[in-house]
Parts: sequence; C-alpha cells; structure tokens
Amino acid sequence: MIQLTKEYVETLKKVIEEKDDKQAIAIIKDLYPADIAELYKELNLDEAIYLYLLMDGEKAADVLMELEEEERHKLLKELPTEVIARQFVDNMETDDAVDLMRELDEDTQEEILSHIEDVEQAGDIVDLLKYDEDTAGGLMGTEMIVVNENWSMPQCIDEMRKQAEEMDEIYYVYVVDDDERLKGVLPLKKMITSPSVSKIQHVMQKDPIAVRDSESIEEVGQRIEKYDLVALPVIDSIGRLIGRITIDDVMDEIREQHERDYQLASGISQDVETSDNVFEQTVARLPWLLIGMIGGITNSVILGGFEAGFASNPKMALFIPLIGGTGGNVGIQSSAIVVQGIANNSFKQNKSFTQVLKESVVSLINASIISMVVFVYNFFTLGDPVVTASVSLSLFAVVVFASIFGTLVPMTLNRFRIDPALATGPFITITNDIIGMLIYMTISTLLMKAALG
Repeated sequence: MIQLTKEYVETLKKVIEEKDDKQAIAIIKDLYPADIAELYKELNLDEAIYLYLLMDGEKAADVLMELEEEERHKLLKELPTEVIARQFVDNMETDDAVDLMRELDEDTQEEILSHIEDVEQAGDIVDLLKYDEDTAGGLMGTEMIVVNENWSMPQCIDEMRKQAEEMDEIYYVYVVDDDERLKGVLPLKKMITSPSVSKIQHVMQKDPIAVRDSESIEEVGQRIEKYDLVALPVIDSIGRLIGRITIDDVMDEIREQHERDYQLASGISQDVETSDNVFEQTVARLPWLLIGMIGGITNSVILGGFEAGFASNPKMALFIPLIGGTGGNVGIQSSAIVVQGIANNSFKQNKSFTQVLKESVVSLINASIISMVVFVYNFFTLGDPVVTASVSLSLFAVVVFASIFGTLVPMTLNRFRIDPALATGPFITITNDIIGMLIYMTISTLLMKAALG
C-alpha cells in the first residue's frame, strides 16, 4: 500500500507542472480510486483536472464517485458536458450514473445524456431518474445477469458469458419467464453439478427475496440485513425484474441517512460538512439555537411568575437545574428507544399502546427510585420539609411525563411521515425544560400555600 506522504504529493505536483503525462500516470497507476480521491484534496482544481483527463475512463469514474460531493461539484463545473459523458458516465454502472446526474441541474443532465454513446444506457438513466431517490427504484442499477427459465444449462452459460462482458461484478444470476417476471435465482453450485439440465427452471432456487421499486431505502436495508444478501432484485408492480441493488449502495445510503439523523438530533437543520463555509454552517445551526433561546426566555418568564416563592424560600432555586436536566435526559432516552425501534423495524405501529404502557411502567419505577434518593438526601441535608417534598414530587411527575412524552412524540412524527430523529434532539429537551419548570413551580407553590395554612 502506497503512503500518501508529503514528499509523494510534492513529486506528483512537480510532474504535473512539467506536464509529464507518462510519469504522472506511473505515479498514480497503483493507487486505489479511494486513495486518488484522498490525494485530490492536496491538489488544486487545475491539477486535479489534468490527472482526470489522463486516467482511463473506468478508473476516472471510480475516483469521481469517491470524492466528497462538494469537491465533485467543483470539478464537474469546470468540465464540458461531453467530457463528463464520455469520461465518466459512459464508464459507470447505471446506479452510480444516476447518483451523479441527480447532483446536476436539468439542462446539464440533458446535455450529458445527448453525448452518451450507448443509447440503451442513456435510456436506462432517464428511466431511473424518474424514481424518487429515497426508493428502491431510485437506488437500483440495471446491470445484472438474466436468463430465461426455459433455457438449457449450456444455452444459459453461453448467454451469461455474453452478458458478463459488460459487467464489473456478478452477484447473482436471475431467472425470468417469457414476460420478464422474476421466477428464481440460479445458484453457482447448480451450474457445476447440473451442466446438461434441459431447463434451468428445474434447478433454480424459486421464490427469491425481492423488493418492489416503490419501497423505501429503509425497507431495502432491512431485507438485505434479514436475509444476509449481497444484492437484491427489484421488481415492478406486476413482478417484472427491472434492476438490482447491491449491499454497498444500501450501506452508503444508510450511512448518509444516519449522518442526517445524527445532525437532526443535534439540532442541525440541514446536512453540513466540516468543509462547508461559515455561512452554510451558520444557516444549518442557527434555527434550533434560536428556538432554544425562545425556550430559555419562556423558562425565564415562568420562573419570573414565581418570584415571590423564591423570595420567601430561596432554596427552591437550587433544584432548577436538577429538574430541567433530569426531564431532558429521561425524554431523550425514551425517544431514542422508539426511534431505534423504528429504524431497525422492531417497533410496530399497531403495538403503540403496548409500547406506551411498557414505558409508563418503566417511568414509574425510575421516577420512584430517583425521587426517593433525592428525598432521602434532602431530608438529612436540607432541613426544609416543604422544599424536600416539592422537589421529590416534582421529580416524580417530571420523569413520568418526560418518559411518556418522549415515547409519544417519535411515534406521532413517524405516523405523519416526519423523520422521528427530530424527537431525540432539542425539541424534546426544550419542551421538557418548559413543562418541567411548570410542574416544579406549581407543586412548590401549592405545598408552600398548604404549609402556610
């Protein structure tokens, strides 16, 4: 494995400056596409374009897809559409080509499509662009080995050889009927052990696991994980085989989705990278900060309404962080469990009541233990029975409320097709802070009035 040292990069830069094509190719020829993409971070745009135009089309296409989206945009913006079509798209599998095309505006897409030499490939790309990018149809590629169930094994093998010439990787051999409907998968073992079978329908694996083109990426990922597949056939509404999805494509999409969910849970309203400029990062982060500020002001207003209570018993103020922090933590725990269940498909919408009931029992146990511990501590250290009782009762009520609220919010968001990851972020924390303060102040006021007679 070649190390991309400072000396290595400087040598390459010098060769590029001298326009020594042969030496430049020799330097990078043993690098993997991912390594070349990493190397590009050390080059300026002109140097990167120079290297791209030297590489063979297949390697150039692989390197392009390894680049960060922002770097890819910069590069594509400087290249003619004809070069993009011939150097990159022509050498990509259809799923990668569609991913690339989605990043470009419609006019540029049309220009690139007009330069693609393979009319069939261009047609496949146009068809795939019609799908929503978050569905199986938007993620699939059309490169696959397909044979007819009525073919003999020798005929099948001959046809497979022809189809394999245009493919980089072969995952499965799919079997269809005369109407192109998916009927089975042909195992490699059967090709070896049944070389002269009259019809492959007799040896194929019937009823293969498949996914419809309209199903979501989450459902595709769950299917691949459940059945330990490396590729999954995609069928249309009447069962015709129209494409396949590979595990690496699914993992890339799920990773990006998890990154978006993590950012959403952290209060970042849109996808940002460390390389994004100050304006982009500010726009992504400011909305929830402003909402949090409004929540803080609301808390201040609530506390201001109980100013007389603090004046008569200042010890009450000592427990404001405890009430707010506990409510926020409990709410995030509860919502995180539901969000995780939704993500891995272990949570079923028709069992919502069971989940709420289970969470209620857990919250009652947690609330009892937490409030009892605080009660004992305050009883021996505080010397104020009113504050001791109000803090314990408030903690009990806040923990129960935050648990149930944290469970219901992601369920509700999921029902209305809103990303439930929103429920594990500032939304839960801010809401629980406000409700927690209202509970604490209300209970404290009532107990103080009762103590005063």
